Amino acid sequence: MRLRIRCSGDAMYKLDLPVDLDEAAVRQRRRNAEQQRQSRVFDSRVRTIGVDKEALDVQVHDKKVQKEIENKCQEAFAAQTVQNDKVLCLLDERQKDDIRNLNKTINEFRLQFQKREDRREFDLYDPLVLKKDLPPRVSDDDPRCSVSGVQRLMGEDIAERNRKIEQQEQLREWSLQQQREWAKALEDKEFAESLYDKMRIELDKEAIELQKMEEQARREICIFTKEFNKAQAEESLQRKKLEKQHQEEDNCAEIINNTEGDLLSENPAQATSAFGPHRVVPDRWKGMTPEQQKEVNDVQQHQIQEKMRLKEAERQRQAEWDRKRVQEARAMVLLERQQKRQERELRKVQDHLNLQLAQAHKAQKNYLDQEVFSNTPTGEYFQQFNTTSR
Repeated sequence: MRLRIRCSGDAMYKLDLPVDLDEAAVRQRRRNAEQQRQSRVFDSRVRTIGVDKEALDVQVHDKKVQKEIENKCQEAFAAQTVQNDKVLCLLDERQKDDIRNLNKTINEFRLQFQKREDRREFDLYDPLVLKKDLPPRVSDDDPRCSVSGVQRLMGEDIAERNRKIEQQEQLREWSLQQQREWAKALEDKEFAESLYDKMRIELDKEAIELQKMEEQARREICIFTKEFNKAQAEESLQRKKLEKQHQEEDNCAEIINNTEGDLLSENPAQATSAFGPHRVVPDRWKGMTPEQQKEVNDVQQHQIQEKMRLKEAERQRQAEWDRKRVQEARAMVLLERQQKRQERELRKVQDHLNLQLAQAHKAQKNYLDQEVFSNTPTGEYFQQFNTTSR
């Protein structure tokens, strides 16, 4: 590099003066470095980021790719979830249908076999009890009124104590009756099981005996067959003799039947109709026989006993339902008590945890206020920045 100096007038020109190239290169390099440093320092974006932006872009791109993969997984999971929800909805609808059918069956059973008027305590909440009951005052001479003639005031309950005693006694009797019925049911069950075991043993014995009798019968049949063949041969010889004798007896029987037949002797069998044994001929019927009357009475007695048996079975079923309802009510009360105990214990644990968290939070706040943030910077501290590139 050469420096040219131009002077006015007759001044002479100084040309080809030597220049230090290394020093000029160093100064130019410093100028470039200073410009690059200032561009970095005073560029708010680069100064704020303070890291390698290309690496950050690569990380952002990788994160986007990973997010797309996660989105696809989430979509597949969502599709599977929708499919599972559909299956669960179908199963839920099926369960609801089953529950609805079961409730419908239970309601039909209750409407048919558990009517309100058939309950033992129906008289306590009968809606027509006031219509069925006598009025509080029939006349002036009503013995239910007091001696002085003053009517009983509404709301008075003179027999409250006796009524409560009777109700308690009635509840005690019902409880004892349920206990007796339960004990009797257990005894009947044990007795039925013992009878079943005995019957099974007897049936096994009878089966063995029948097997022996069958073998004995086979042997006897073989012997009988031989004797039958022999007797049949003898019978063929006697048949001809008997045929003549039977002919003579038939002739005598015909004469006797004509003289002592149903028409003359008024036999009840002659009134039987040709259309069936359950119908009779009116002009020949002489009335019901003692055997027929006895048969009708036996059928009536059997119907009465069957009706009594059905009533007893219905009463036992009703008692069983009452016992089950009492047991379910007791179980629900015990379950509710257990849930309340668990809630109280959980509440105590939660209160203890909340107290510990509050103490820890308070201790942390005191530590930050007293130890960490004890020297708070002022505005002069922040104003000294961005004044130079160094």
